[in-house]
Formats: sequence, C-alpha cells, structure tokens
Amino acid sequence: MPDAPSYFTDDSMLRRVHREWAVALSAPRALLMQAAHPVAWAGFFTHTGSLDEPYVRLERTAEVMDTIAFGSRAKADRMTRRVRAMHRRVAGELREPSGKFAAGTPYRADDPELLLWILACLVDSALLVYQRYVRPLTRDERDAYWQDYKTIGNLFGLRDADMPEAIEDFDAYMAAMLAGDVLHVSDEVRELAIQIVMNPPVPPPAVPLLKGANFATIGLLPETLRRGYGFSWDPVRGLAVRAGAEYTRRVLVPLLPSFIRHVPRARAA
Repeated sequence: MPDAPSYFTDDSMLRRVHREWAVALSAPRALLMQAAHPVAWAGFFTHTGSLDEPYVRLERTAEVMDTIAFGSRAKADRMTRRVRAMHRRVAGELREPSGKFAAGTPYRADDPELLLWILACLVDSALLVYQRYVRPLTRDERDAYWQDYKTIGNLFGLRDADMPEAIEDFDAYMAAMLAGDVLHVSDEVRELAIQIVMNPPVPPPAVPLLKGANFATIGLLPETLRRGYGFSWDPVRGLAVRAGAEYTRRVLVPLLPSFIRHVPRARAA
C-alpha cells in the first residue's frame, strides 16, 4: 500500500495514458525533440553530466515520472524536491553559437521556458503515440491529460502562469515552437542524440525490436526536426508507419490482456 495518497487516480487521464506499454514509444521522440532546443541541450543534457552516463540518468528520470504517476505523494514530493535542488545548481553559458543563440547565451535548468519545453515534448509525444497506437482521444480527454500534466509541472517548479492554460493553448505553443527559429539541431546534437536515443545497448534478440521502434520514432518526428537530424524519409515509409500503428490500434491492443498491455506499476497501483 502506498504510504500516502497519489497525485492521480486510476480515472485520471494521466494514468490512463501512461499505463499503456505502447506509450513507451513516445520517449525517444520526446528526447530528440528536447535536444533540438540548443539552450535546453546545454542545460539539461551537457551541463548535468547526462551524456557521461545517459542510460543511468534516463532510468532515474523514468523512475521519478513513474513515481509521480503511480506512487505516493510523499515519495513523489521527495524525489521532485531533489530534482528542483539539482536544477537550481545548474547554470552556465553556451560555449559556441547554435542556431539563433550566440556563444555566451546564459542558461539555467530552472528557467521556466526551458522546463516548459522539456515537459511539452513529453506531453506532445505521449498524446501522439497514444492516439496512433491505442485509441483516439476527444478534445476534453486531451485537455484533461494536459491539466494532469500541469500538476507535474508544478512539482518541477513551474507556476500555472508559466504553462499554457488549455489544450488549445498548448497546441498553439507547440506549433509556434516548431515553426519558429528557436529549435536548431547542431552537429553535436545530431551525433550524440542519435547515438544515445537510437542506439541504446540491447541484447542481440532485441535488435529487430529496436530497429522497428527507431523506424516509428523517425516517422513520428515533426518533419522539420526529422530533416534537422538528417533522417531520410518518403511517403512509402510514412504509409508503413501508419499501417503498423493502425494494426496495433485496431487489432493488437484490443486483444491483449491487461497483464501484457499495461505496465506493472499501473497494475500494482
């Protein structure tokens, strides 16, 4: 039994989305999108040492997010306090120019604009993957998910005023970011992010699964970022990704029993 009530219930959209194993496909997309922000790359990846032990760091981050979604408030509060304390210690300047940002541009890991981009990539990716691979969502369901995620934003130090109010505002924010001049995939990001995200250490039997997941990740990326990372793509590949998603959503997922379809922590919660 949890030592205190959780921030979310089984009826919350956050749990309903993240209990699905299929939503794990959203993580590589979210990471590649996050890394495309030059200042976020410096503050959340380079400065924090995440590149020195990337998979350990990713595992710790996943544990924090898993605890917020399915664990007790007390444990979630303890973990996010530590994260906020770490963020307060992370500050610096860009060593080299990147996109619109000049060398010397200051950054802080507790900057609300950077934190919002990091969280927004997680939200946008999870909603996209859930709707492609599990089921469509209504406007109100998407908004409920975003409202749940704003609670997570609060835990990481964002105020309500720092985040888009409703799902339409969130969509407008994402569209503006993708169409604007903030995002830029540098040579360093292209090399390191692709290596970390697309080539994690897996046992040989899992290599075909990794290749399939990578194929889906490339197809799910926004077109501008896909070009920025140098991934080749064409309409035939796009149709293949959509066909795979349709088969999963219409045939595979509905037939799977919950002990296979849902993550263990969700079943325990």
